Amino acid sequence: MANVTVIGAQWGDEGKGKIVDWLASRADAVVRFQGGHNAGHTLVIGGTTYKLSLLPSGIVSGTMSLIGNGVVLDPWALREEVDKLEKQGVAITDDNLAIADNCPLILPLHRDLDALREGAAGKGKIGTTGRGIGPAYEDKVGRRAIRVCDLAHLDTLEPQLDRLCAHHDALRAGFDQPPVDREALLEDLRDVAPFVLRFAQPVWKRLKKIRKAGAKVLFEGAQGVLLDVDHGTYPFVTSSNTVSGTAASGSGLGPNAAGFVLGIVKAYTTRVGSGPFPTELDDETGRALGERGHEFGTVTGRKRRVGWFDAVLVRQTCAISGVTGIALTKIDVLDGLDKVRICTGYRLRGNVYDYLPSHAGDQAAVQPIYEEMDGWSESTAGARSFADLPANAVKYIQRVQELIECPVALVSTSPERDDTILVRDPFED
Repeated sequence: MANVTVIGAQWGDEGKGKIVDWLASRADAVVRFQGGHNAGHTLVIGGTTYKLSLLPSGIVSGTMSLIGNGVVLDPWALREEVDKLEKQGVAITDDNLAIADNCPLILPLHRDLDALREGAAGKGKIGTTGRGIGPAYEDKVGRRAIRVCDLAHLDTLEPQLDRLCAHHDALRAGFDQPPVDREALLEDLRDVAPFVLRFAQPVWKRLKKIRKAGAKVLFEGAQGVLLDVDHGTYPFVTSSNTVSGTAASGSGLGPNAAGFVLGIVKAYTTRVGSGPFPTELDDETGRALGERGHEFGTVTGRKRRVGWFDAVLVRQTCAISGVTGIALTKIDVLDGLDKVRICTGYRLRGNVYDYLPSHAGDQAAVQPIYEEMDGWSESTAGARSFADLPANAVKYIQRVQELIECPVALVSTSPERDDTILVRDPFED
């Protein structure tokens, strides 16, 4: 059986949505295995744009979509997203959507705490989306979480609420906020429970059955490896593990289920929020790339920071996640540049590094070492074979794969699903 795991190999926003949608049309099931509704994917199909935050991208093409236990689920955000997609003509039923009954819930008190902390952080702001993802993961590992399965047992929830509120009321008091309104919370949960429970089931069991039948499973990661809570630019990271290995624990399948690991890589670099960014361009070139690439967050609308391609970082993330091949996206955004640059190393206090050091201060202080190449004036937009690409664009792609020590499996040349150059089919590996 050929499974595929898709991850972002930079700071997220690499164009995973289009690639996952393209693969989902050939998969039998698509699984989200980590993150929350802060990770947006934009799909453009037949001229129609679909914006997803929580639902697996396969839902638009009608592929069986599953939300694994590694996801933290905001039930109200889910209901809103389902309603929005149904208005766009997407059919969502318990036949094509399943949610792990052991998923932890994001509650209003988590959103409150997220906003209070970030507002008080001063120069220590991390740049969260304020959606409660981090506090929900904290309650999960603190064994205080209310989970999807608890929605079927709200009449016996009091002991769990005691434990949850003992923690949150103390934190809220520190911010001069009133205690959690338990009755209001219960009322909100009673309202949303029937909607969520329609889709709730042991996803691990469903996946076991799917796998036993020899079906193709696509594991859809959110964010990017550089936002991984262990391997990213800590503390400017997300609250979950975004590497490919999380597909196993976040879905309930074993580690041999990941299959072909496809790392999505933008032809330049972007990131949202605070944190180190060695190749960031705060000049006219950076602004032009950002405008041409429409670099605004799918979920938040926040403007993304833009820089040259960083081969050091991508080589590191490909190694950490065991990437089999990369999908290079947005090559068309570089069209028309006289020169293009690739970061090949860093200088730090007189030393040269071929990796990003772990300490936040060192990460902020590294200086990029660039290799410059000739650009191309011809358009790459919509190309579907290497023969359609300018010679210098092909040289750029070849140099990228040499520097990151990982082959290019496909190249995306526009947001449209079919504008893709296929070098190696992940599902046939």
